[in-house]
Amino acid sequence: MKPVIGIPGNILTNFSPRYNSLPITYTPQGFVEGLHAAGALPVVFPISNEENAKQYVKSVDAIVLAGGQDVSPLTYGEEPHMKLQDTSLERDKFEMAVIKEAWAENKPVLAICRGLQIFNVAFGGTLYQDVSLYPELGLQHVQESTPETAAHTVTLEEDSWLGQLYGKKASVNSYHHQAIKKLADGLRPVGWSYDGLIEAFESSDDQHITVGVQWHPELMIHNSDAAQGLFDAYVQTVIDWKKKQA
Repeated sequence: MKPVIGIPGNILTNFSPRYNSLPITYTPQGFVEGLHAAGALPVVFPISNEENAKQYVKSVDAIVLAGGQDVSPLTYGEEPHMKLQDTSLERDKFEMAVIKEAWAENKPVLAICRGLQIFNVAFGGTLYQDVSLYPELGLQHVQESTPETAAHTVTLEEDSWLGQLYGKKASVNSYHHQAIKKLADGLRPVGWSYDGLIEAFESSDDQHITVGVQWHPELMIHNSDAAQGLFDAYVQTVIDWKKKQA
């Protein structure tokens, strides 16, 4: 049986002029294609309440957290900065419920871009509401080049899951204007950009399988073996985890 991977979805309201204001539940197609190619069955969870989050998590083998809006600073006790962009507190609360249930059940989680940020906030971490607030900012984190193009490198801990996959350095794309400020307990940083921002984390214990990346591998899967390789390796990790639970 193929592993089933749950992806908490987002709501789109501006699909086209013809369907203006028609809410549509979705996830970016790159996640679907990347997980299909890796041998998994992705399913999308519509935004819902905390009680439903628990049942959704119980119905799948693992979770992938996708990108999207800014994380509301209300979730980590701050007021909105002038450079804050669109937020969805409803999505934030639902995804944090999904995250905490997956953690409680020791189910694997791959957190991408906003996913990395909301996972960090769910366990007490904080964010720079805009990367311009980071005092050591020294490179372009919202790239001007096309999505499938690598924009900068990330230095990785060699003994980490990501380090074993990529090596000491990974060339990645970059589409984030928020970033980790304070890392949550239970997580360890394993990847940094040239200017020192945390670009990747993993769970710091042996009980949980958690990998977070600030870049967007789902946008590079057709042009980068390493990007598809991340999904391949994650799905294999889920398969191995399932065997241990049997």
